[in-house]
Amino acid sequence: MVADPARSPADTAATGACHHCGEALPAQPHLAAQGGVTQAFCCHGCAAAAEWIASADLDGYYRLRSANAARVGEDLPDLAVWDRTDVQAEHSRQIAGGREITLLTDGMRCAACAWLIDRALAREPGVIDCGANAVTGRIRIAWDPARTALSAPLRRLAMLGYRPYLAGSEAAERQRTRERRRWLLRLGIAGLGMLQAMMLAEALYLDFNSTMPVPTRDFFRWLTFLLCTPVVFYSGWPFLSGAMRELRERRLGMDVLIASSTLLAYLASLLETIRGGPHVWYDAAVMFVFLLLAARMLEQRARSVASAQVDALARARPAFATRELADGRRESVPLAALDVGDVACVAAGEAVPADGVLLGDGDDEAWFEEALLTGESAPVRKQPGEPVYAGTVCRERPARLRVALTGTATRLSQLARLVEQAQEHRPALARLADRIGSRFVLALLPVALVVFAGWWHYQPERALEVTLALLVISCPCALSLSVPAALATAHGALARIGLLAVRADAMDTLARATDIVFDKTGTLSDGRPVLATTQVLDARLDAATALDIAAALERDSGHPLAAAFLRDATGTLSAAQVEAVPGRGVQGVVDGRQWRLGRADFAAAREDDGALWLGDGQHAAARFVLEERARDDAAQALAALRAQGLRVHLASGDGQAAVQRMAAMLGLEDAHARQSPEDKLELVRRLQAEGRVVAMVGDGLNDAPVLAGADVSIAMGEGASLAHRAADLVTTGGGLRRIPAAIALARATQRIIRQNLAWATGYNLLALPLAAAGWVTPWLAALGMALSSLIVTLNALRLARLKPPMETS
Repeated sequence: MVADPARSPADTAATGACHHCGEALPAQPHLAAQGGVTQAFCCHGCAAAAEWIASADLDGYYRLRSANAARVGEDLPDLAVWDRTDVQAEHSRQIAGGREITLLTDGMRCAACAWLIDRALAREPGVIDCGANAVTGRIRIAWDPARTALSAPLRRLAMLGYRPYLAGSEAAERQRTRERRRWLLRLGIAGLGMLQAMMLAEALYLDFNSTMPVPTRDFFRWLTFLLCTPVVFYSGWPFLSGAMRELRERRLGMDVLIASSTLLAYLASLLETIRGGPHVWYDAAVMFVFLLLAARMLEQRARSVASAQVDALARARPAFATRELADGRRESVPLAALDVGDVACVAAGEAVPADGVLLGDGDDEAWFEEALLTGESAPVRKQPGEPVYAGTVCRERPARLRVALTGTATRLSQLARLVEQAQEHRPALARLADRIGSRFVLALLPVALVVFAGWWHYQPERALEVTLALLVISCPCALSLSVPAALATAHGALARIGLLAVRADAMDTLARATDIVFDKTGTLSDGRPVLATTQVLDARLDAATALDIAAALERDSGHPLAAAFLRDATGTLSAAQVEAVPGRGVQGVVDGRQWRLGRADFAAAREDDGALWLGDGQHAAARFVLEERARDDAAQALAALRAQGLRVHLASGDGQAAVQRMAAMLGLEDAHARQSPEDKLELVRRLQAEGRVVAMVGDGLNDAPVLAGADVSIAMGEGASLAHRAADLVTTGGGLRRIPAAIALARATQRIIRQNLAWATGYNLLALPLAAAGWVTPWLAALGMALSSLIVTLNALRLARLKPPMETS
C-alpha cells in the first residue's frame, strides 16, 4: 500500500489505515497525538514507533516515504541471542574501534526507510557507523562492544518495524562483495581505457594526409599502449585465464579465440609502435575487452535470476529460534540447537525455524505465508495437527509447533538442494552449442591463415588488419551464449512459478509434450479424502476398532488416504511387518493378527466395488467408503492444458466409481481405473508407440515407475521422496495451475533458443565473408561481435518478464 504524500495526516484515520504501517485498523484502534493531530494505529507497537520518531525530530520520514513501513506488532523479538560470542564470531568482523555486521530486513521498502534507519541508529550510544540500502534490504552496523551490546541498536530497529535477520556468514558476504566489486572495477577500467584509446585513435585516423609529425604520432601510440595494458591484462584476465584453462583441457573454446584475438591486436600494435609501422589496433583490443565484459556481466545477471531462488531459500530460515522449556519459560537459541521434539514458538511476522506440527486446541488456527516454498500468494490457514514448514512466515497471531525435522532434513533445505541441482545441469542443447562453438573455432583458424596469406599476396600492409577483423567478428560468443543464457533465465522463471527442474533436458521435453497423464489421489484431488461411511462386517469388531486397525496399517504408508483414517482414529494400536502391495493395498500385523487393507479382491476375496476393505485376505472385517474432492484449481488447469493442445488422461489405482466421479467432475473423457503401476506404465508406452510425447504428473510411491518411464514427469511437492527422485520436475506446492504455466514457459524458452541460434548462425555466416573481403575494420568487428552477444542475452532475459497464461497460485 503506497502512501500519498499529499494526503493530510487526519485522512489516514479516515481511510481506516494505520498511520505508521498502513494496515487495516481494528475495531478499537490505538489513538495517539502526532504533531497536534490525533492519529490512529493498528497496535501499540506502531503507536510507540511513531511516538519515538516524532520525539527524535525524524517525523519528516512520513512526508518523504513512498511506501508504508512494516507493521511493528505488539511483541518485540528477543534479541539477546545476537550478543552471543559464537554468533558474532561467525557473522561479524573486527574493525578499528569495534565490530561490524551486515544484516537483512524485509521492512525497508523505500529510500525514506533507509534515511530513517541511518538517523535512528546514529543516535544509539556505541554505534560507530551505519548504512542502510533500500535496494538490497541490507543494513551495515559498526559498533563498539565496550560501550553497547549489539542487541541495543537492533532493538531500536525492531521497535521501528525493521526486524533484523542474518544475511549469511560474514566470510561469504565479503567474498560475494569482493567478486562483484572486482567485476565492476574491471568493467570501469576497460570503459575508461576504451574511451581514452578511442580519442587518441580518432586523432590518428583523422590524419588523412599524414601531416602529423612522427614524434607526435609515436607519442599518441605509446600513450595508447599505456592505457591499453591494464585493460588487456587486468580487465581481460577472465578471458585470458579461461583460454589457459581450455588449452590445459586440450579443447578450443570461445575464450581461446577471445584471448588470441585480443593479444594479437595488442602485440601487433606494440610491434608496429616499436618499428614505426603505418597501423596500430589498440582501440580494437580495448573495445573488444570492454564490450565482451559488458556482455559477460549481462549473462551473469541472467544466471543470478536463477540463483535468486537459492538465495531466497537460504535466507528464509531464521538464524535463531524461540524454544519453550518444560516449565513454560522461553529461551532464544541458535537454530542448530533446536532438536526434534522441542516446542518452538513463532511470533507473528517471524519465519518458522523448522518443520513441525502446529500445536493448540481445536480453535487455535494460524495463518502462514508459503509463497517462497509453494508459490501460493495468499496465506494458508493451518489447524492444530497440520504440518508447518521451515521458512514460512507466521501471520496475524503467534503459533507453537512441535519440531519434527531440522537442518538439512527440512523441506526448505531439500528445495534449496533441488534448485542448486537444476542450475548445475548442462542440457543436451547447451552441450551441442558448446560443441558447435568449439568446432567453429577449429575451422576458423585455417580460414584465417588462408585469408592472411591471400591478403599478404594482394596487399601486405592490410593482411594483419583484415585477419584480425576476421577473428574478432567471427568469434562465436553469441552462439555460445544463446542456449545457456536462455536456460539460466528460464530456470529462474520456472522456480518463481513453483516448479524446479531436477533433470537435464526436462524443459526441452516438456515443451514438446503432446499428452499429459494425471494420477488422481493427491494430484487431481486435494489429497484430503474424507471417510464417508464405515460398515463393520465382523461381529468381533466395532467401528472404532476397525478404524484403529486401518489407521495402524496406513500410518507410515505416506499415501494421502492414510490421513482419512488417522484423522478419526484413537491411535492406540500399532502395526508391525507392514508391507505395501503396489496397486492393491497394504498388509501387516496388528495386535498379533494378520490384516490387509485395500481392494476388495486383495483384502477380503470379494469382487472389487471401488470401496476400501479391511480383512485377512479371505474374510471381510470392514468396508470403508472414502470421498475425494478435486483441487480448487484442477478444472482451470486442465482447461488451460487443453487450450495448449495437449490431450489429458487420468490413470488411477482407485475403483471405477471413484475414478468416474472425478472424471465427470473435471470433464475428462479418457479415464482409467484400477491401474497398477505396471498398467500406468503400459498406458504411457502405448501413447509413446503412437509417436506421442507423454508427460506424467503424480505424487505417490507407486507412481515412481511411470514417472521414470514417461518422456517427462512432474512430481507434486508434497508427494513421496521416491517419486521426486524418479521425476524430471518437482512442484514446490500443490497447485496445478503452475503446470500449464510451466509448459508455456518451456515452449517460450524453445522459441527464444531457436531465435538465438538462428541469429548467431546468420550473423557469423554474414560477418565472415564481409571481414574476409576487407570491408570491416577491427574496431567495427569488435562492436559487431559484442552487439551480437548482447542481442542474444537480452532476448534470453525476455523470459524473466514472461507473463504465464494464467495466475499461478
